[in-house]
Amino acid sequence: MKKHILTLLIGLFYLHIHANDSLTQDFVTGNPNIGSINAMTFGPEGILFLGDSKNAEIIAIDLSTAKKAVNNKLYLKDVESLLSQLLGADSDQVQIVDMVVNPINQNIYIGAQHSSGTSFLFLVNDNTLENVPLNSVSFSKTGISNTVKVEAKDRRGRPLRKLAITDIQYANGEVMVSGLNNAEFASTFRVISFPFSSTQKDSSLEIYHAAHGKYETHAPIKTFMTTTINKEPHIIASYTCTPLVVFPMKSLTAGSHTKGRTVAELGNWNTPLDIIEMTKDGKRYILMANSNRALMKFKVTDIASFSTSLTTRVKERAGTEGVNFINLPFVNVLQLDKLSDKEFVFIQRESNGKLTLKTGSNRWL
Repeated sequence: MKKHILTLLIGLFYLHIHANDSLTQDFVTGNPNIGSINAMTFGPEGILFLGDSKNAEIIAIDLSTAKKAVNNKLYLKDVESLLSQLLGADSDQVQIVDMVVNPINQNIYIGAQHSSGTSFLFLVNDNTLENVPLNSVSFSKTGISNTVKVEAKDRRGRPLRKLAITDIQYANGEVMVSGLNNAEFASTFRVISFPFSSTQKDSSLEIYHAAHGKYETHAPIKTFMTTTINKEPHIIASYTCTPLVVFPMKSLTAGSHTKGRTVAELGNWNTPLDIIEMTKDGKRYILMANSNRALMKFKVTDIASFSTSLTTRVKERAGTEGVNFINLPFVNVLQLDKLSDKEFVFIQRESNGKLTLKTGSNRWL
């Protein structure tokens, strides 16, 4: 009997190791030659996914063996100054592009880009920043096809290539990517199986933009998240200027053209920056950071019960309509992510002009 139990335990251990190895079995060690960091998210087992618009690639980096950071009483009072010191650059030469939390160990990573075009990754550790070298890592990557051309510009002459990848998320063995392609309906949503293969499902997107009073296919999703609405998997997405839209995942099939359901207009002259889901007392809430508006709170039940779609223009300039939301007393929040079941971490431009990294709790929910 003991022998059978031992055999079973060995078998389970082998299956566990094999399952872990299966996600990284095709990884190689070396320099992934990252052209830019435009979006980041974590998948399972400490795998960090980077969206590289310049090279039109998604890079998966194995951070499962990274040290556990020490962040008691997490608070960085001047993030830009820390970045400047580490890079030997003026603060106006460095831009923070994203911040993500590894859900396994709560390590916080910040992606930044120098004005020269070089991208960097930093770990928040002991209330300071540490550079995470990217020239020798365990990684895998895949290209995305039909991205917006390098030379493409918008009507104001601004380059569009950086919008090839605007946000990425991981769920259920797939990496989801929003951005622009080079087709007539430029707004696109890609679903890429992981471990990476040559199979990618691309969908073109259309939404009604209530601030503009028209249907649009060219503006990309700026930030999105996956969640369950009425027991079905959905994405909740937001666009510049600022419609909030839901898409059933089952509608985002290869080659499809999908119309999202606009459930709210949150006001123009604003760009959504990050969106996360938090819970309190068994109730689910959405928090969304914005460039020109306060941190917004939505009840998932309100989104689920809003069964129609906005199809008429809002009456007032900068007006809002649709699903109810509350402006929380957090303004100038530039980066946001879930830290734990009870806390979120954010980077905020304070009244003194400094960028501060700190936490908030679900008491605000």
